[in-house]
Amino acid sequence: MFFNPEFWVAIAFFAFVGVLVKMGVPSMITKSLDDRADAVRKELDQARRLREEAQDLLADYQRKQRAADEEARAIIETARREAEAMKAESARSLKEQLERRTRLAEDKIARAEAQAVSEVRAAAVDIAMSAAERLIGDKLKTDGGADLVNRSIRDLKGKLN
Repeated sequence: MFFNPEFWVAIAFFAFVGVLVKMGVPSMITKSLDDRADAVRKELDQARRLREEAQDLLADYQRKQRAADEEARAIIETARREAEAMKAESARSLKEQLERRTRLAEDKIARAEAQAVSEVRAAAVDIAMSAAERLIGDKLKTDGGADLVNRSIRDLKGKLN
């Protein structure tokens, strides 16, 4: 048994383990593993905290995006209503302007028509006066003209008083 190499390997192994235990290597390994476990636990806690913060930020940004979408929809709706109001106002303004211009054109046509009628009347009066003058002149040249002038002069004296 003392000559068996496995026996001496076993004794060396147990002696080595005994020396390690005596030097406190298992407690150092345990402490090292505990420290490593604490570090991993801290990293997991930090990762969990960061994940929660990221979820909070994501929820916050999603709320902000929904609010921005709603605001954009409200702006678009307001712009659409204002555009419709402007369209209606422009149509009304154009209609009023066309009516005003139509009235002005009709007034101008009526004035031109009245002026033309006035000019035609004046021309008719001139022609009538000319014709009357010619007729009276022809009548006065004949034999009763001097007698008519004398009678008119006499009647004039009675009408002036």
